[in-house]
Amino acid sequence: SSRVVEIQSQMSERAVELLGLPEDRPCLLLDVGCGSGLSGDYISNEGHYWIGMDISPAMLDVAVEREVEGDLLLADVGHGIPFRPGMFDGCISISAVQWLCNADKKSHSPPKRLYRFFSTLYTALARGSRAVLQLYPENSEQLELITAQAMRAGFTGGMVVDYPNSAKAKKFFLCLFVGASGTLPKGLGTECADGEETHQAKFTNERTRFRNAKGKSVKKSRDWILEKKERRRRQGKEVRADTKYTGRKRRPRF
Repeated sequence: SSRVVEIQSQMSERAVELLGLPEDRPCLLLDVGCGSGLSGDYISNEGHYWIGMDISPAMLDVAVEREVEGDLLLADVGHGIPFRPGMFDGCISISAVQWLCNADKKSHSPPKRLYRFFSTLYTALARGSRAVLQLYPENSEQLELITAQAMRAGFTGGMVVDYPNSAKAKKFFLCLFVGASGTLPKGLGTECADGEETHQAKFTNERTRFRNAKGKSVKKSRDWILEKKERRRRQGKEVRADTKYTGRKRRPRF
């Protein structure tokens, strides 16, 4: 229906806006769960290029019939994002990622599928870029599951909620940063009449914990190194054992 199309394009517009793309050059975007290519139309109109992934052959057939400008890939994003590292300048997804919380097959583990999706997405995105995923979470547990797997995969950022006080217009956008952490954009409609902001669910950014009193990052401190090694272990990488020498400075010469 035209109403669905209208809502879809509004959300695509907002998602692309939240990406904060450079204005002086065309970008290559990934559209996760692109469906019949409605969000892609908006990306094309803005002068950018896109590749869309979707699990539904029927939806992609519609996109082909509509002669969308993006390239299309039939794939289950729960199996990962199969593109080379740093290929995309950004990723958007409209109403798709919450489906990864469902276990459709016995073999499906939602946390594993989410982690596979986020870790491969992280790799496929250029450093300093963003992913903006609009989703319809069923409950706060789903939101937390999705956000936790994104952070585990290395993303920073959090949830931007537009019109949090409206039952109809309330929209959730998971706004994720790759590499350099940006400032989380403000949700629309979050200012109250008296200019105070309504309280929003913010997810902590784990990476700002290690700061010393002057606000400098204590990168390379022992805590920072132990945390990083722990992160690597969780990703299944081989890491040297922790010893009393971990994080200790070497003498200038022997």
